[in-house]
Amino acid sequence: MSAISNFMACGGRREPAVNCIDMKNLDFGLNWRATSSRTRISMPFQKNEFQLGTEGKSSRGNKEKRSIRMALVDERLVYGRDTADRPAVLAYDLVQGPLVKWGSVMGKSKPDPPTAVLLHGILGSRKNWGTFTRRLAQEFPAWQFLLVDLRCHGDSASIRKRGPHTVASTAFDVLKLVAQLRITPRVLIGHSFGGKVALSMVEQAAKPLAQSVRVWSLDATPGKVRAGGDGEDHPAELISFIRKLPKEVFSKRDIVNALIQEGFSKDVAQWVVTNLKTDGPPGSPSSSFSWMFDLDGISEMYQSYEETNLWKFVENLPQGVHVNFLKAERSLHRWALEDLQRIHAAEDLAAEEGAGVEMHVLEDAGHWVQADNPDGLFRILSSSFQGFKA
Repeated sequence: MSAISNFMACGGRREPAVNCIDMKNLDFGLNWRATSSRTRISMPFQKNEFQLGTEGKSSRGNKEKRSIRMALVDERLVYGRDTADRPAVLAYDLVQGPLVKWGSVMGKSKPDPPTAVLLHGILGSRKNWGTFTRRLAQEFPAWQFLLVDLRCHGDSASIRKRGPHTVASTAFDVLKLVAQLRITPRVLIGHSFGGKVALSMVEQAAKPLAQSVRVWSLDATPGKVRAGGDGEDHPAELISFIRKLPKEVFSKRDIVNALIQEGFSKDVAQWVVTNLKTDGPPGSPSSSFSWMFDLDGISEMYQSYEETNLWKFVENLPQGVHVNFLKAERSLHRWALEDLQRIHAAEDLAAEEGAGVEMHVLEDAGHWVQADNPDGLFRILSSSFQGFKA
């Protein structure tokens, strides 16, 4: 098993290695395999959305079987020295199983190994998936797993990203990263906010898809976000309280105690302080910590999470897309009966279109599914990785 990170020395500074790529006038080419149609996605884009130009006719009454790769690949990658104006890609780790034969994320001399992309939630980071991903890589050695720090989070927080900070713009960031790495994802796994990001990625990329893709939305519905009841943690309130905390921290324990005193659970308080990093160079003693996130951007992202409605997409899935919703038994968010009924209704609609929708329940788990019941989550997700050989 190997791991590749894009945070390495580049020009004498620690910054994303892929940042050395000149992304000016980057075109995302989508490769039609039909003779009568073709689709092109190109930059620049407006309002952080793809501009799709489609030639060819299709309707639900007269279905034209078209196929399109989800791979978003720039065939004109150019390495340049002037990086002042180039947009930066997200921070990531690529964890490869022992049987993966593709050594370079930029190389195309060998076939792509099957790839899964894992996305964290609000106030999280790619580290949230570290232990779980290493287990997946050992169990499914022919796979590789891309862990991403979303905009305003973790190591990506230092990368200037234009607003608005929304679910759609966050999904577009990940699509750009996938294009840079020349990866065709087979599986997209998103927790909470990341679940909606995963759905938005497929919605923006292309339809229908020639290569099937499985999407997992972990403890997140496609539409309205319903905060938990009294006595439970509310993300919006958590973000608001963190705003009041000092930017420079001298004791993690003090922050944990302050959060608990405010009424947040001990588990959430201990999770929040994982976003603190020591000041000063690595390895040197430090008496202070600073936050790793852009809280203003995160606040905007969470508002978008509450407002973004992807029901229309889920109820009209393109062929080859299989969406799995997983509800935690002790979810931080309330799953309304309306949500469950609508998901079950979408199962029948998707089957008619050659797509799929499934509903799962993770027992003995709260909202932090990969920490609360990793064994149960592993068993449920394993179905997406079985059947692929090196």
